[in-house]
Amino acid sequence: MREQLALWRKDRTLAHVVPFGVFMVFLMLSQFVGEAMLWEHDNAPWYRHWPEQLFYPIQVVVTLVTLCFFWQHYDLKWSKKVWIGVIAGLVGIGFWLLPTTLYDYWGMTEKPDGFFEKLTGLAPRKEGFDPYVFESTSAQVFSVVMRIFRAVVIVSLVEEIFWRGFLMRFLLDMDGDYWKVRFGKPAWISFIVVTLAFMIAHAPVDYLGAVIYGSLTYGVAVWTRSLLACVVMHGVANATMAVYALHYGKLGLW
Repeated sequence: MREQLALWRKDRTLAHVVPFGVFMVFLMLSQFVGEAMLWEHDNAPWYRHWPEQLFYPIQVVVTLVTLCFFWQHYDLKWSKKVWIGVIAGLVGIGFWLLPTTLYDYWGMTEKPDGFFEKLTGLAPRKEGFDPYVFESTSAQVFSVVMRIFRAVVIVSLVEEIFWRGFLMRFLLDMDGDYWKVRFGKPAWISFIVVTLAFMIAHAPVDYLGAVIYGSLTYGVAVWTRSLLACVVMHGVANATMAVYALHYGKLGLW
């Protein structure tokens, strides 16, 4: 078993794909198994009332262990261009948050029922992960910390390692040694496929924001040639979204 683990650990492709796969498996478990576990009864334990409060911390821990297992393969070297990721993250998340901000600004009250409203994200975004369902303050703090750590660190790493670190390269040399492809090498096929795949990985209400954000991230990858800049961009964006969601009660954003 140790020999097999050692072989897996040396595989650069597995290192870029498996953490994303692990993250997505737990996301599906939370949706399907969590729905089956749901029991809204006064005598139900907390994890039956809010299954997501159980699955998300487990998802964070298991995915983090997977990332650490493969850590030697990730090219996260510091460069002076990382600051570009900070600026791009703020700009990108600004576009993502704009529709729901306009929803409030325009005094809209109805949930989106038309194709245009759903596609553009004009929605209240009030229903979602709520860390304040617990009466205990310590449980609330734990839930908030884990959720933010998940969004800012785990999601940023697994998505950028997979989308930009692996898939952008793979699409440019699927039949050869795609690891010889320079990180951030521009090509229409990688731009279109990665951006659309990133969009589809989100809910339809986030499609517009995801396309704009994904396009900006592609630009950062090409411009900086730095995976770390993309990870930082994602982290800054998700941290900003978390603060916005908690401050304005738009829990459907995260």
